[in-house]
Amino acid sequence: MPTNPILRQLRKLAQNDQHVARALARVGPPPPRSRPPGFPALLRTIVGQQISAKAAMAMWRRIEEAIVPLAPEGVVTMTAEQLRALGLSPQKIGYALGLANDLVSGRIDLASVHQLPDEEAVNELVKIKGIGRWSAEIYLLFALGRSDVFPSGDLALQTAFQRLKGLRRRPKPDRLVTLVEPWRPYRGAGAHFLWHFYAAPPMD
Repeated sequence: MPTNPILRQLRKLAQNDQHVARALARVGPPPPRSRPPGFPALLRTIVGQQISAKAAMAMWRRIEEAIVPLAPEGVVTMTAEQLRALGLSPQKIGYALGLANDLVSGRIDLASVHQLPDEEAVNELVKIKGIGRWSAEIYLLFALGRSDVFPSGDLALQTAFQRLKGLRRRPKPDRLVTLVEPWRPYRGAGAHFLWHFYAAPPMD
């Protein structure tokens, strides 16, 4: 059986970072968190913005049950009232319809975006209304499996890194980018691990 690529990358990080090594030995590797690339993964990222994971999962289940197949062509035919009934806020309704229209019209070509280097792909994805840098980076990590993407604006990653390194203050996004520079080219694996570490009880 082939080794989980994230685990393999984390072991490499652990060889050069004693804090990662100690935490990995304690909490183990993160569970797989991947999504097939395409419209559903981007829509799910929009759904999950600024709400709890539990609320996002409940809303996502309603969407999956109501829109079959879950494709942009199906979403563009829906009314705001129908989308609101699935739990989407007015803002997220606008984002969902905008995303669907961008893909149906061809204004955004995801197949082409998928071929771009990380930063160029982020720059293309943020052209979609409702997709900011965090959402674009989450898509690259979970849907495209990019190994060196690190969403430094994520509060959980900031808090987990602070705990991992025993920092007095939670690092701000720009500072966190600098601090994880030694983790290249496996910053994506580091991000997966930090989310896992964040959910674990604090270390003694």
